[in-house]
Amino acid sequence: MPLVSLGINHQTAPLEVRERLTFAADSIAAALRELKQRPGIGEAVLVSTCNRTELYCVLDAGSEGALVNWLLAHRSADDPEVRLRLYQHADDAAVRHLLRVACGLDSLVLGEPQILGQLKHAYETAAGAGAVGPQLNRLFQRCFAVAKQVRTDTGIGANPVSVASAAVGLARQVFGSLAERTALLIGAGETIELVTRHLRGHGLGRLVVANRSLDRAHDLATRHGGYAIGLGEVGAHLHEADLVIASTASPEPVLREATVRAALGRRRRRAPVLIVDLAVPRDVEPEVAALDDVFLYTVDDLKGVIDDNLRARRAAADDAEQILDAEVATFGDARRALDAVPVIRALRAHGDEEQQRAVAEARHMLDAGRPAPEVLEWLAHTLANRLLHAPSANLKDLVKDDPHAVELARRLFGLEDPR
Repeated sequence: MPLVSLGINHQTAPLEVRERLTFAADSIAAALRELKQRPGIGEAVLVSTCNRTELYCVLDAGSEGALVNWLLAHRSADDPEVRLRLYQHADDAAVRHLLRVACGLDSLVLGEPQILGQLKHAYETAAGAGAVGPQLNRLFQRCFAVAKQVRTDTGIGANPVSVASAAVGLARQVFGSLAERTALLIGAGETIELVTRHLRGHGLGRLVVANRSLDRAHDLATRHGGYAIGLGEVGAHLHEADLVIASTASPEPVLREATVRAALGRRRRRAPVLIVDLAVPRDVEPEVAALDDVFLYTVDDLKGVIDDNLRARRAAADDAEQILDAEVATFGDARRALDAVPVIRALRAHGDEEQQRAVAEARHMLDAGRPAPEVLEWLAHTLANRLLHAPSANLKDLVKDDPHAVELARRLFGLEDPR
């Protein structure tokens, strides 16, 4: 069964296209159960982050088109603009793609470590939904081990860089010192947690955390010396913020243009407000960018900010690619060897069947009084003929279509070249 990866990412599609294919975290298990009911779908893992939506599947041959159609129909995104942005890899190429994703070689920020945790979560979700079988289990477990090896044996993780650190780096470029600045963080997930650590590491003056769940906001704010508010209170506190960083899982914008415009009118001083929207779908209405004294950046805009931080990782990426070359070859050989297992079992079963039949006939000959040496000779001759008849006849036919069949047969049976 072919192994296929299908998806869209920051390299093939802009934000407004990617956000059409995102899956909410709590919808992925149900989506996978639905997908597994489709004919031809053997196993599946679904990865959905701000920078990519990808499916890794084991399919019946010829089911690739059905997989594409399901993905686009499920997200109501079946139009040429989206179809043209999709990429698809099969077998060894799919293995290489997954390994590159896990090692951060395919990320917006080269070598970023968050994607590995996201892949592990995607795998666990798929396993819990009953969508993972032996092939994807073996692939993902090997993928996690190789990603760990790459981070241990290369410098790909040196000088930690992530979208979170890039956002804080942008704030430092705009404001210089953060000691007298107030940051309003919208959301309380992993990305905002990382942003908070970076801000505190650079001496942020005041921290406000807003989240739909006030308990989660309070937990994060308390751990970092900040103040927690509910999501509905953002409008009342927005005028206090010099820096706003948003990363929620909301399907709709949580920060509207009218709210930002009203907050600007309440600010005590005319000073720029930096808003960084790290969410996909976007948390901040695009119209906010047109307001005076507001600088709005999205995850796509950050790519230019982080380029200067990547130079030290590029040589390490070359080393990582060499590790992946060897791993793809090894995994591919093992996977192809597994394809031979059913044939080997059938061959052994055929041999056992012929053996039992020939032995039964030989016993009848002995019971009839035939001499044992004669029966043994008959048994050996008959069994050899029965086992070798079909391969001999089929080889003659195969050679007509493929002249290399003779050499393959010689290797298969361990025969020396008669020349």
